[in-house]
Parts: sequence; C-alpha cells; structure tokens
Amino acid sequence: MENFEKFFKKSKKLYFPLENREVLQEHRAGAPVLIYGWILCGRDATHRKILESLKTGEFSFNFKNQAIYYVGPTQAPPGKPIGSARPTTSSRMDAYMEEFLKLGICATIGKGKRSYKVVQALKEYKAVYLATFGGAGAFLASFIEKLEPIAWEDLGPEAFFRIKVKNFPAVVINTID
Repeated sequence: MENFEKFFKKSKKLYFPLENREVLQEHRAGAPVLIYGWILCGRDATHRKILESLKTGEFSFNFKNQAIYYVGPTQAPPGKPIGSARPTTSSRMDAYMEEFLKLGICATIGKGKRSYKVVQALKEYKAVYLATFGGAGAFLASFIEKLEPIAWEDLGPEAFFRIKVKNFPAVVINTID
C-alpha cells in the first residue's frame, strides 16, 4: 500500500465528464491519474446494445467528453453502491471503439492493451486510454460513491449505468500524441 500511495501522490486529477477536452493533452503515457466525477460503465454486450439502439432511434444519450469504464460489477452488498468493480479486458471493446469515439467518448478505462487500430483512432479523435488494476475489484469499489442505472437494468452486469467516483486510480496508457 505504501508504494501505491507513493506512486499516486504525484498523480494529476481528471474530472468527468470533461468541461474541456484539451486537458487530455497534459497527460503522458505511464502517468498516474485520479478520476473524479461520473463515468459511464459497460462491457461488450452493452456496447453492442447501445449502438443498435442508437441506430433504431429507441435510445439517445450524450456521450460528449465522457469516460467509459469497461466493468461488469457484482451485486452490491447491503449499504454499498456496488460489489466488486474490476475492469474487463479492453480489447473486447475494440470493435466498437471508433463508433464510440465518433459519439464523443474522450476516455476509456479498462485493462490490457488496445489494438493498433484503436490506438490510431484515439489519436485521431483526441482521446485517451487509461488502465486500472485487474483482480482488484473490491479495492476499486472503495472509490465508488454511487451507481445510477441508465438503461437495460434487466441485463444485470451488462446494463448501461454510471458511477460517481472519487480518487479512482488509473494509469495513462495511450495518449493523443
């Protein structure tokens, strides 16, 4: 825990949704960040459902300057907003990435590497990829203050929802440069 605190002591803060996307230019690969505010959440089935529903017009949402965390949480224990909140492997969302960047997403949060095509798209759309700690779902849940459903609650962990976070730790992996 001491090394964790030492590493994140020098971190910059990111507040989502961003007021100004240009703040992302300040962040370099390998730099620690602490995330505050509201971040969207969903996995691959969620991404598929969102894009299908947007095309048919049965759903609309403003994704501009938002971050999305690739997470499929476990059920919340009594008195907590969420159960385990470990990240999902980000490459599972690579097929949907460019469409979400076109919608206005400016940051994605997950684990693992992204494809070359996604890294290039992040640069083109001036977005970043942040990684957080795989296997640390209970730890990451401690930074989540609130969970709000957005759509498809019946899908359980594949629902589209958002979480309010404070001091949520991540590391910049891919930048806009």
